[in-house]
Amino acid sequence: MHLVQRVAAVVLTLGLSAGLVGCGFHLKGSNPTATPLVYNKLTLVLPDNTDELENRLSIYLSATGVQLSNSNDAYVLRILDYTPRRQLLNGKLTEVLLRLTVTFQIEDRQGNKITEPRTLTASRSYQYDVATVNTDNQQESYLDKIVIDDVAQQITRQIAANRLPKAQS
Repeated sequence: MHLVQRVAAVVLTLGLSAGLVGCGFHLKGSNPTATPLVYNKLTLVLPDNTDELENRLSIYLSATGVQLSNSNDAYVLRILDYTPRRQLLNGKLTEVLLRLTVTFQIEDRQGNKITEPRTLTASRSYQYDVATVNTDNQQESYLDKIVIDDVAQQITRQIAANRLPKAQS
């Protein structure tokens, strides 16, 4: 009977542990994607007409624990360049290549570089037959949002993993 109780205790312990892991439980501070302490407060500075990128960055950065703030102790995430491109390739089918290139860096409140500028690119393409398309292309506006979302996720992952090269002094 003693062996049965031990086996039952082991099975119960393993079952509860699997339940905790399955629900996403982790000890505080053990998250490998936790944002480094230096970037816990950020101010976003983006060019005009980049509202969708700003919204996506706000969502993803907040989810990793970054507090978006305009306080004096917050670092600045500055988007230096935002370049969307649309390339049309004609043939039997028309192919559209959508590409977004974004360059960013992290600065202190005085504008001094903390990290070197980093350029990220995301692209998507789609094809259609000109003879069969008779409406505005909804696929392009959908893929534009996907490309912006992809860049926002890349920026967030690089900040969260602290993979940004430090600025040369």
